[in-house]
Order: sequence, then C-alpha cells, then structure tokens
Amino acid sequence: MTRKDMLLALAIIVAWGLNFVVIAWGLDGLPPMLLGGLRFLIVAVVGSFFFKRPKTPLKWWFWYALPISFGQFALLFTGMELGMPAGLASLVLQSQAIFTLLFAVLFLKESVRPYQLLAIAISAGGLAFIALSNSHHEMTAIGFGLTIAAASSWALGNISTKIIGQKGYHANVNLVIWSCWIPPIPFFLCSWFIDGPEVITHSLLNINWSTAATLAYLSIFATVGGYGLWSYLMSRYSAATIAPLSLGVPIVGLTSSAILLGETISPMQWIGITLVLFGLLMNTFGGRWLKKISQHTA
Repeated sequence: MTRKDMLLALAIIVAWGLNFVVIAWGLDGLPPMLLGGLRFLIVAVVGSFFFKRPKTPLKWWFWYALPISFGQFALLFTGMELGMPAGLASLVLQSQAIFTLLFAVLFLKESVRPYQLLAIAISAGGLAFIALSNSHHEMTAIGFGLTIAAASSWALGNISTKIIGQKGYHANVNLVIWSCWIPPIPFFLCSWFIDGPEVITHSLLNINWSTAATLAYLSIFATVGGYGLWSYLMSRYSAATIAPLSLGVPIVGLTSSAILLGETISPMQWIGITLVLFGLLMNTFGGRWLKKISQHTA
C-alpha cells in the first residue's frame, strides 16, 4: 500500500473505532430508534448525491438493509442504551465474523476448516469470559445479549451480500448508501410505538448542536465517508490485504472509550478481549499460518 492509502486506512479505522463513543453521546440526546432512523435518513439523502443508484433489484435492497442496517443498529443502539459499554460493544460486535462463518455453513452449505472451528471455539470462550464478568456492574446482561444479537444480524446481512453476489449483482458501496432509504421506515415505526409521539416531538424540537454533530459524524463521516474510502481501498488492493484492517476497530474503540468515557475493563474482561481478538486473527490468517508451517516442515 502507498503511504497515502495507509493513512486513509488508518483514518477509517479511527473513524469507525470512535463511532462507538459517538453513539454513546448520541444516545444521551435521542432515543435509540429515533437516532437510528435519523442516521440512515441523512446517509440516504447525502449519499445519493455522491453515489450512483445500484442496478441491484429493489427486493435485494431489503434483504441487505433489513438485517445489516436496521437489525444490527436497532439491537446495538438499544443494547448500549441498556448498559453495554461502548468499548466492549466495539469488540463484541466483531463476533459477526464468527456468526458469518456459521451462517455460511448453515444457509450456503459452505465447508468449514478445522482451524476455523478452533477460531470459533476460542472466540466463543472469550465472549463467555466477557459475559460472566461484570466489573462494578458497568455491563448488563441484556446489553451484552443485544450486542451479540446485533453481531448475528450483521452476519445475516453478510450472507445476503454473498447471495447478491451469486446472483450476479454488485453489493458495493452504492448498495450500502442507496439501501439506507429503507431502514428509516422500521426505525421510525419502532420509535413511534416504543417512545411515543410526544417523546419523538420533544426530542426533535430539542436537538442541540452536540446531537446534531453526533448525527453528522455517524452518517456523513462514519458511513458515507468511511464506506466510500473503504470501497476505494478494496478496489485497489486484495480483500486479504484490506479486510483484516477492521480488526483495528475494537482496539480504537476500547482505547477511545477508556479515554473519553472513562470506561474501565476488568482483568477477566481483558482475558475475554484477548481470546476474542486471537480467535478473529486465527479465522482471518489461519490458512496462511498453516501454509507457512507446511512449507517450513516440508
């Protein structure tokens, strides 16, 4: 990678890692469903000016957007509202890689390799350590459970992406942006029934500069800018080079949450974090490691 592209990749990782701190700030000013609906509405309005409408049939927009945009973030935002710390959320959400592997075996009949099974077991053990820890009651069981559910919803979106590709269409940044017209509908409906029209009206009429800046960051910088730059890097380099960079997101998320939100992590949680990251690394690089080992022993 060129120096400029390395800096762009670093900027994306930092932006996506800080995303969780910004979500926590946003939830101080808006209820979860309203925050989600406004975020994706802004993405759709702004992004549509910069990205072409995808040729993917409309029904696949729904199959993509409902799990990966609505499901994932409705569950994540609610989980963080109900006690999931931002830093741990940034890590636990990365378990989507493990869920994607499991769903690919279940729904697409893909094969799984022994090192991937080991990676699943290690990551699952790490998540168990995190789930069983509760330093100063900072993390709630419901918050953790909803974040796990958010990761599984993201994984279902990944399966939709694979199917869209198998149908001969491109599940690229254009689909990401234009499909954002869909999630505001269920988000706003959920907000209407959960929060009520009075809360919605009061929240909208009392949006301050801090909340507006939060929405701008989540929609324009983290989504339109982040996915736009990510698509640019994926078009220039192999997926094997770019995809593993996302492993830096929870590192930034954990660090920024500790600095900006004062979150603390217990020793048991650090054990879980280490196991999850090692499992994700094994899932990503296990094939290369085994190949190198076989070459050295041959």
